Amino acid sequence: MRSIRAHLAQSVPHDGHEPQMNTDPCKSVSQRAVTSLVEEFKLNLEAVDGHCLIARNAVEVEAAVKGITKGKRIASSDAPPPTKDLFNFDVGITRAQAGIAETGTLVLDSSVEQNRLVSLVPPVHIAILDASRIYATLGETLAMLQSGNEISPAITFITGPSRTADIELTLAIGVHGPQELYVVIIQDQNVADPNN
Repeated sequence: MRSIRAHLAQSVPHDGHEPQMNTDPCKSVSQRAVTSLVEEFKLNLEAVDGHCLIARNAVEVEAAVKGITKGKRIASSDAPPPTKDLFNFDVGITRAQAGIAETGTLVLDSSVEQNRLVSLVPPVHIAILDASRIYATLGETLAMLQSGNEISPAITFITGPSRTADIELTLAIGVHGPQELYVVIIQDQNVADPNN
């Protein structure tokens, strides 16, 4: 018991970083402005130690990605390296097919992304997300995913950097995935994909 108490005391600084949950989960996307969804997503992502950058045009998207990746080896889900080589890359860049504002969660669909390991293996993950693809709640996101003909066999939900407290109840970052998560939100629908 003494060990558990000691480790719980060490986790106190992290206890205040809980995401700000939506107080009205019944409110639909049509009742919210896209900018408020972006703000809510950003707030909740940063509450779980993620980083969020807003881009208004292609130049800002490129500048944001270059600022994070300068001098680093980059793997992209559009042109993934062989799986065995992924461990040699510093950054993985993917597109996110959706975002959940109430938790700051990314949704990656394996039927769209060529290699989901790009989001899981390198120590830094950068996700590019269109503002129009941010939904208020998990329920709205699941409804969107089910609206197609088929549901993907693998959908990855990512909320902040990888974290676990399995090891003696001490919070550890980056054990099961990236140590850092950056989300670049594109508010202009005409911005080209920076991975192409």
